[in-house]
Amino acid sequence: MRERKVGILTFSDGRESVHREVEPINLEFQRRLAEALRETGEVEPVEGREIIWTAELARNEAKRLADLGCEATIFNFAVWSFPHLAVIAAKFAPGPFLLFSNINPRYPGMVGMLASAGALDQIGVPHVRLFGDIRDGEVLRKVLAFVRAASAINRLRGETFGLFGGRPMGMYTAVANTDQWMKLFGIDVEHIDQSEIIRRSELAPRDEVEHAFDWLSKKVGKIRYDGKQLTPEKLKLQIKSYIAVREMAKEFGLHFLGIKAQPELTDHFVTMDLTEAFLNDPYDWNGPKEPFVAATEADMDGALTMEVLKHISGEPVLFADLRHYDAELDAFDLCNSGNHATYYAGHSRDPDVNLPRVEFYPQGFYFPAGGAAVRHIAAPGEVTLARLARKNGHYWLAIIPAEFLDLPPDVAEEKAAATQVEWPHAFAKLKVSPDELLSEYDSNHIHGIYGDYVQELIWFAKLSGIPYRVFS
Repeated sequence: MRERKVGILTFSDGRESVHREVEPINLEFQRRLAEALRETGEVEPVEGREIIWTAELARNEAKRLADLGCEATIFNFAVWSFPHLAVIAAKFAPGPFLLFSNINPRYPGMVGMLASAGALDQIGVPHVRLFGDIRDGEVLRKVLAFVRAASAINRLRGETFGLFGGRPMGMYTAVANTDQWMKLFGIDVEHIDQSEIIRRSELAPRDEVEHAFDWLSKKVGKIRYDGKQLTPEKLKLQIKSYIAVREMAKEFGLHFLGIKAQPELTDHFVTMDLTEAFLNDPYDWNGPKEPFVAATEADMDGALTMEVLKHISGEPVLFADLRHYDAELDAFDLCNSGNHATYYAGHSRDPDVNLPRVEFYPQGFYFPAGGAAVRHIAAPGEVTLARLARKNGHYWLAIIPAEFLDLPPDVAEEKAAATQVEWPHAFAKLKVSPDELLSEYDSNHIHGIYGDYVQELIWFAKLSGIPYRVFS
């Protein structure tokens, strides 16, 4: 993932004599902030060339950040500053905005921040506020959470979602309004018929298909050919489908996509499990690549949630059903055909770590066309689960801190066999009761990433004007 470019503007007293007196202090605090962000390796800070103490400087420095392509702006306060300067800068600087007050008790920086924040609220400019010493790891973590959320909002704008097929199996929650997406998130939708996957699969280069087949045959832990549902020919057809969708994504300029599949492809062609798994993975048989969000069942809000999580974390994102609550484990079995990237088998960007833990099973009776189910048990670790959903036409964001359990292999296999042995599983222990979650959560699908990204999602929701709920 490319570095997140963030502007830093530091504000001062509007009286020239006072400004000159405190200018060295402002410069030092600006330097500290920029240095701390740069050292994360995740952020490219763009410092203002001058400390802002006049309206002209506020306009010019803010315009410069926009011209340089910054994805968010931090308004930095270390001393008292005139509030109108931040208001003027906010008219030209790239948002979203963070107002950050440094720890500097000899000077009223917090006073300047609060006065500026009040002014921005009065004119309706959304922003968030933080204070502290940027050299404190917890403070830096909070600032970085803002940067991730803000850049995610900006990276969504101008993207195109590829919708292969339409509404699957009568699922209202899988279909979103294109005008609402453009209004709220700046995302366009390109509709593509599933027949193009079938047609273009036959155009896949034979040498790549054979290379991919050989690579998978050597890397995957076990391929359970049964002579009917899963054969070498059907596996090669799935490889061709992956190549076809990958190339269409390039041709149509897609940034993420969803494939209906059921029932047309799953009844009469081949399942899209391999296509979706390896698009979401950080590698394929050609080497490392950027994960590309692909949602099964053409779930638009699922794909959107996944794209948000990817932009926030830079990591592959999980797609699953809330399949079953296991009272013995006090955990949910997250299981769905297709979208568990093989990354989750070993929580690694190295296919040699993940793929030995993956098995290709023959598809079951749900999918008579057959093909390989990309099956594994998700590696243990802290995760953040989420879902953008709609209630009475308005979006809200469910945020669910959780943990993928480390079960003994025999227990994991027993639990998997009790639901759907051939599909991938993640056993998730939540911090909320199943009754509470199931009474409020608005989808059968759920999405997640390894790590704690609760604060990032809260900032994303607040800055997007979307209500949210943390289930914990």
